Amino acid sequence: MNIAIALMAAALVGAGLVLQQQSAEQAPKSSFLRFRLITELLHQRRWLAGIGIMVSGQLLSVWAIGHLELTVAEPLLATSLLFALLLAVPLTGQRLRRRELLGALLLSGGVAALSVSRSVDSEGMRFGSAQYWPAAAIIAVVALLFLRAGWRRSGSLRGTFTGAAAGLVFGISDALTRRTMEVVSGHGLTVLLTSWPVYCLLAASIVGIWLMESSFNAAPLNSSLPAITAAEPVAGIALGVVVFGDVIRISPGMLALQSAGFAALVIGVILVARAHVLTSLRAARPALPRPTLPHLPAAPHLPTPHLPGSPVLARLSQAAQQIPAAQTPEA
Repeated sequence: MNIAIALMAAALVGAGLVLQQQSAEQAPKSSFLRFRLITELLHQRRWLAGIGIMVSGQLLSVWAIGHLELTVAEPLLATSLLFALLLAVPLTGQRLRRRELLGALLLSGGVAALSVSRSVDSEGMRFGSAQYWPAAAIIAVVALLFLRAGWRRSGSLRGTFTGAAAGLVFGISDALTRRTMEVVSGHGLTVLLTSWPVYCLLAASIVGIWLMESSFNAAPLNSSLPAITAAEPVAGIALGVVVFGDVIRISPGMLALQSAGFAALVIGVILVARAHVLTSLRAARPALPRPTLPHLPAAPHLPTPHLPGSPVLARLSQAAQQIPAAQTPEA
């Protein structure tokens, strides 16, 4: 049941991301990393619809993260790319290429391998502790470095680096979501309002959305989305192991399966997110009609009167008779 909820959350998040990117890329590039970008997007119905769909998916992902380990929930939520790909196909009217299909298979296989490795009973090890929350600060510093790198560049590199920063912040948000759910289940809503996780979660979510929209504004979806979708599970799984003590299977077979699954997940994310159908996504712009000139009748041919006297005037009149009447081009 929890796995089904996680997949439904991924579907809604993927659809919301596609709608948001179509609007954010049309915003002025001068709005990059400025909060006025959000205020401009608030006036676009497509973006508001995308935010609404994504928030619905995020609410379901909160349930999934609260009832699943991050090492399980994060790979499942990464399948949002597959749903974004499925939505992009009818929007663009294009077919999937072999590389994109291969990426979809790798992503699905990586998720399956990680899920199987969690369900098999084998020797495991835990070393996480709540005292290791400073690891989230280290990830935030890495996100800041990516953000600075994106600020100094333009185009695709700007979208990629800013997207990586957004994904790392979203991974921190996932860990804070899990901690918030633990507080709610153990102490109730009253204690939640007086604890730090909920306020840190709110701040991290706002910063993550701001960075994500900025990465969408900087470059097409195939530049920003791979970094977002790949960085989020990396940060989330790392905090799940370090802070929450998610079990690491240490038998040779399980380590090989987990490594292969994680590698397939990351490679599949990159291949799918760079799909041509995602590159071709654009918000439809109405075509302006081309100006046309009215059809004017040709000027009538008037006989040249006889001009006696000056031979110069006579030659001018003969030249005027040889010039054809001007024709007006038809629209």
